[in-house]
Amino acid sequence: MRSSRAAIGLRALDAAPVLLLATVLLGFGAIAPSFLSPANLTQVLAQAAPTAVVATGMTFVLLTGGVDLSVGALMFVGAGLAGHLALAGYPLTVGAAVMALVGVVGGTVNAWLVTRLRLLAFVATLATLYVGRGIGRWITETRAMNLPDAVVALGTSAWLGVPTLVWIAAAVAIVAQWVLSSTPYGRHIHALGASRDAARTVGLPVERLTGSVYVISGACAGLGGLLALAQLGAVSPRFGELYEFDAITASVLGGTSLFGGRGRVLPGTIVGAVLLRAIFSGLVVVQVDAYLFPLITAAIIFISVLLDTLRVRLAASA
Repeated sequence: MRSSRAAIGLRALDAAPVLLLATVLLGFGAIAPSFLSPANLTQVLAQAAPTAVVATGMTFVLLTGGVDLSVGALMFVGAGLAGHLALAGYPLTVGAAVMALVGVVGGTVNAWLVTRLRLLAFVATLATLYVGRGIGRWITETRAMNLPDAVVALGTSAWLGVPTLVWIAAAVAIVAQWVLSSTPYGRHIHALGASRDAARTVGLPVERLTGSVYVISGACAGLGGLLALAQLGAVSPRFGELYEFDAITASVLGGTSLFGGRGRVLPGTIVGAVLLRAIFSGLVVVQVDAYLFPLITAAIIFISVLLDTLRVRLAASA
């Protein structure tokens, strides 16, 4: 009986992200009907695209029981370099390649610190966060850079009425979920997060798997930075700031466990990212005092951690 109640509770918690999103949409829609207009909902999806891509990479890391606090700094470094290239007349494809390369290099450094130097992921990625922020400020000279129209065009373009940024984020999410659910690599990632010792006992390459998720996270940070850059059309000294916490919150709200071994990109992490953007967009639409935003953010983080803790407890008793 107890295990059946736990199983029912787990199913309810799995459905919680979608139910929360529906509640938020209907709640803000009741206060401000314009919030549910197709134009505004499309804008919410576009705003969620960068967070969704970064959170997709974060999901891989969290599944192993790790964490990556450096993603926002990697976005900043990549955006600073891409901004200089764009202003020098190079095409957007060159800047995009540089941002992806910065993400992969940063992820590789994180992987080396975690797997070779045996540093805690929190400590290693916190250090690279500060290093990345410093490098980004040096590259940008702590001054904003307004970018050419070619960069902004990506953020304003659409296909079949859907913003290009949304299509890119959807493609990343679909590929990521396929990798996690339909490939041996994905199954190994879940197994590693469920029990590192058991994974080592059955012969899985624990260090290689652990390192790989940080490289994936870095690559997603680079791509997410490109989407954010196309949206904003400028690089500011605060570019990418707090994206690491948005990515973690979106992943955990979507059902990914902070303790590893459990989580999905689709619909989980993507719903979490859209939920975050919908909340903040709704707060703006209903004109909530901006000074309350940090308190609301704290409440969202608390709820996400609480839901994760409940999932872990129920899973243990199921």
